[in-house]
Amino acid sequence: MPVPTQRLSVVVAAGALVQFVVAVFARDLSPWSLTTWLVVSLGFVIGDLLTAPNPDEVGFERLLPPVTTIGQEAVVVWTITNPLPRPLRMGISDDLAPSLEPEVRRTTLTIPPQATASVEVPFRPTRRGSFTPTEVVVRSEGRLGLVARQRSRRVPGQTRVHPWFRSRREAELRINRARLLHSGVRSTRLRGSGTEFDQLREYTIDDESRRVDWAATARVGRPIVRTYRAERNQTVINLLDSGRVMAGRVDGVPRLEHAMDAVMTLTALSTGVGDRCGLVIFDKSVHTVLAASNRRSQLGAVTSAMFAVEPALVESDYRSAFASTLGRFHRRTMLVIHTDIIGEVVSDTLLPALPLVSKTHLVVVAASSDPDVARWARQTVRNGDDARRRAAAIAALDERHRASVRLKSLGAMVVDAPVGVSPGMLADVYLRAKARGRL
Repeated sequence: MPVPTQRLSVVVAAGALVQFVVAVFARDLSPWSLTTWLVVSLGFVIGDLLTAPNPDEVGFERLLPPVTTIGQEAVVVWTITNPLPRPLRMGISDDLAPSLEPEVRRTTLTIPPQATASVEVPFRPTRRGSFTPTEVVVRSEGRLGLVARQRSRRVPGQTRVHPWFRSRREAELRINRARLLHSGVRSTRLRGSGTEFDQLREYTIDDESRRVDWAATARVGRPIVRTYRAERNQTVINLLDSGRVMAGRVDGVPRLEHAMDAVMTLTALSTGVGDRCGLVIFDKSVHTVLAASNRRSQLGAVTSAMFAVEPALVESDYRSAFASTLGRFHRRTMLVIHTDIIGEVVSDTLLPALPLVSKTHLVVVAASSDPDVARWARQTVRNGDDARRRAAAIAALDERHRASVRLKSLGAMVVDAPVGVSPGMLADVYLRAKARGRL
């Protein structure tokens, strides 16, 4: 399809203006001179169109990174090959999704004769999922740059945007602390002891008397204590609720995004200290079950399983999720339910199903609270709107507290903390449970 360029508009307008000025000064307003100029311009356009190469004959490739992360800068590379023995001016327009937020979607460049040129375009995704741009518009200009030939070409590509692991640093710090426990080094931040015998060593003033090994003490003639480390190869299962309660937005994103960060934190931490970690994703039914593993690649597998999950506007069936989990994991397991603590939901769905798992497994309910609600509950009342907002916030916090108390009464541990803080607190709960032998 022929497309006029900006240069053609400038040339035609300038020529017409010259013709008009000459006609005015020569006092000859005959239209023939202007018509002649337009005919000559049309001749140049046709000639230039004939010199423009077919866009299908121009080599074009799009290279997208196979995987990237929300908020992380990545690069898409456009590579164009000029098959002509002369310089070629090309225009590119790509159909990249707006949520990828590329710096540009179109560009124009000049390629040397029989050469290849590349353009790198940074982008920073703002939404998870799989993106498959399929078309690109290629425009090749003629020698004079007055007109171009344009064609839409099919160039399939794919990139997957994974959730953002915001708490990676928190997980790494806790892995290092947990390894102190495994190596038998005493840590004031990790109280308690493991259940797996590690070694015998001499008594120090900080050791508990109940750890003294009297038989070894009698043999060597000085106090000897037993040291323990946390057991490895224990199991942690993340149950990720993707129902309607996870569609509510906190800090500008759905609660599901914050829950995914907590899932990745716990996966990195548990596999980093030698435990197995798995994943169950559910709403009204179970959609994904990822077997528990302590492989180094387990975090990547968990992330891949979550990247396309979106909250569904349905009630979650906890009973079905628990039954499916019990059918796959028989030994004592730490079950971490990533959901939101809403009084009505807890009373109607979660509490009736909780006894299925709380008797044989260590159950943790993890949620992220909205810091704005806590701030509204503390704000100074200046008018009627402030009073109503503060009253609603206090009522919401009281409802969450009562729901937490009811969950604890059935044997569950509850982690309900502001977004950004919740993953770290959940990691500490896991480490304390592990150190005290509760797993």
